[in-house]
Amino acid sequence: MKILVANLGSTSFKYRLYDLGDPSEPLLARGAVERIGSDSAGIMLSSAKGEFEMVAPVLDHGAAVQLCLSQLTSPDFGVIGAADDVAAIGFKAVHARQLSGVHRVDESVLDAMESYAEVAPAHNPPYVKAMRMLHARFPKLPLVAAFETGFHQTIPEAQSRYAVPDEWATKYGIKRWGFHGASHCYIAGRMAELLGTNDARIISCHLGGSSSLCAIRGGKSVATSLGMSPQSGLPHNNRVGDFDVFALPAIMAETDLTLSEILDTLATKSGLQGISGFNDLRDIEKAADLGNSQSTLALEMFIASIRHYLGAYLLELGGADAIVFTGGIGENSARIRAGVCRDLGWFGIEMDWMKNSTGEGERTISAPSSRVQLWCVPTNEEIVVARQARDLLSGKGA
Repeated sequence: MKILVANLGSTSFKYRLYDLGDPSEPLLARGAVERIGSDSAGIMLSSAKGEFEMVAPVLDHGAAVQLCLSQLTSPDFGVIGAADDVAAIGFKAVHARQLSGVHRVDESVLDAMESYAEVAPAHNPPYVKAMRMLHARFPKLPLVAAFETGFHQTIPEAQSRYAVPDEWATKYGIKRWGFHGASHCYIAGRMAELLGTNDARIISCHLGGSSSLCAIRGGKSVATSLGMSPQSGLPHNNRVGDFDVFALPAIMAETDLTLSEILDTLATKSGLQGISGFNDLRDIEKAADLGNSQSTLALEMFIASIRHYLGAYLLELGGADAIVFTGGIGENSARIRAGVCRDLGWFGIEMDWMKNSTGEGERTISAPSSRVQLWCVPTNEEIVVARQARDLLSGKGA
């Protein structure tokens, strides 16, 4: 069974094609279409047969998928005989009203996602628009939404509830839903393999443009830093993270901004960018090295927030067998990893500073004397979504 996994942006379509009929689950091809809607869209395909790049007009996401399928079936670079060989398109969907888990996309799923457009403004609108377009253009091709909240359905109620009127939670679904589920799920499974046990206590640190921590026990999520929306938890590249809602009336009074304008600022111009002026951690680190105090502050705040949740999850789990760094920042920033793990010897956490500053890919970075293993593990959200789509179509998941 061949599953195409799509990662959508408002003007982009990135994909990976997996063959899940093969026990080794090989990645057959990967590609991307950037600047959709322009006359100069960038198109890329990489497969076992070679690499292909070009610039051409691509009007919409439907056209991007049509182009993708044409590439995948081409004699020169393709890896499948016909478009019908693709069993489904799986989407790493984010959020929907009163809906989680894995679902075949239909009008009810799209309506639920659309209802939470303001809760996940950077994610839901482009996904809903593209899914409707793809369904209209390819009505026989199953579309599967694997919601990022699904992995966190095992979090105990005491950890997932807010202290709000009961009806808000039970009737309206106002609670800590959590996100990055595919990434944390992959880390849970991969660490079970690396540690040789399914009962490990793992703290997964997914750090990137969007960041979260997850406490995992026995392969299941028991706590996560993200809440009702992807704007919560740690500071993100341009999203606020944890924030006291009672600051809103004060901001409105001082600035004359509307609630909608403030929410847009919190969702698009805050986080690390709001503090430093940069929305890429690499730029923030360079500026800090040059003495920029705001960039230094942004790094310190980011590290402090990670350590805040790390401490909470060490307590929740009664210690940890492994702390895992993943995501673009988690895998590549030795500075952030070192800051998070400094002075934690009394927790049994000791970093090998040389290993932390060198190497790449999947590896340990803990000292031999450390009771808690420290790991860098590249995540693979796409294979998780592909497996979930396969299981749903095979009647093994829901």
